[in-house]
Amino acid sequence: MKRRQFLKKGAAAAVLPLSGAALLARSSSGRAKEAKTFNLNYAPHFGMFKHSAGDDLEDQIQFMYDQGFRSLEDNGMKERSRSDQNRIAKHMSRLGMTMGVFVAHKIYWREPNLASGDKVLQDEFVQNVRDSVEVAKRVNAAWMTVVPGYVDLGLEKAYQTANVVEALRRASNILEPHGLVMVIEPLNWWANHAGQFLSEIPQAYQICRAVDSPSCKILFDIYHQQITEGNLIPNIDKSWSEIAYFQIGDNPGRKEPTTGEINYLNVFSHIHGKGYKGVLGMEHGNSKPGKAGEMAVIEAYRKVDTF
Repeated sequence: MKRRQFLKKGAAAAVLPLSGAALLARSSSGRAKEAKTFNLNYAPHFGMFKHSAGDDLEDQIQFMYDQGFRSLEDNGMKERSRSDQNRIAKHMSRLGMTMGVFVAHKIYWREPNLASGDKVLQDEFVQNVRDSVEVAKRVNAAWMTVVPGYVDLGLEKAYQTANVVEALRRASNILEPHGLVMVIEPLNWWANHAGQFLSEIPQAYQICRAVDSPSCKILFDIYHQQITEGNLIPNIDKSWSEIAYFQIGDNPGRKEPTTGEINYLNVFSHIHGKGYKGVLGMEHGNSKPGKAGEMAVIEAYRKVDTF
């Protein structure tokens, strides 16, 4: 597919369903109220509001919508039954909501796969991505998460990088005809994922430039990068052309904004000012339990979305 055609298709897919500052919704009591949409397109995940919305997936989606959220992120979407995938997609389509990322493949947390250059493991990864195409179509997703896996301690880093680039080029060839994008995610070593090959934004930028495909971009997880390297806004600017997706979490603790050291008001204002129209996945826990904790999450996003 030609790059111009791809970008035109991708831009159409990424148009957000925001029709104004406020939309009419219904409260749990059935009384009409205004549900103000956010300035940026934050995406909660299943379970984040279960005490307020209940266990049913469609009820949780509806609750998110009623609170002003216009996207959903579900890392485990690929593992859900086809019937659940279909009903999630149907309900979101009815509400005009956007589907965020899901994990596209088996992640190797303790042994090298893509970095090693092993052809069997590379073929497995490519097949995983191929299988994810149908899932993406079923749930109307444009993006899928890719983690290159563990470092190979027997190879110099440059050889590992070349191996990862080769695997990602093969996967891009599968995704490009469908207008789909894999977003590669650097992970921090110090609190969560020691030993993962991809850990820094400049490293991810280098790999995406080497792959040179509109189907291979960066997932900038603000939580992970605060731990790994900080310098958030300058790194956002330097890697901007390759960023297709953001994820959120404060540090320390990986909870909602305002609970840690990151100035999310400034970070979000900067992202908004650059004209970002994509999804920001709320990949974090709640700092407080129960319904009160869920309301605290919503209130935190209201505080840091005032720009």
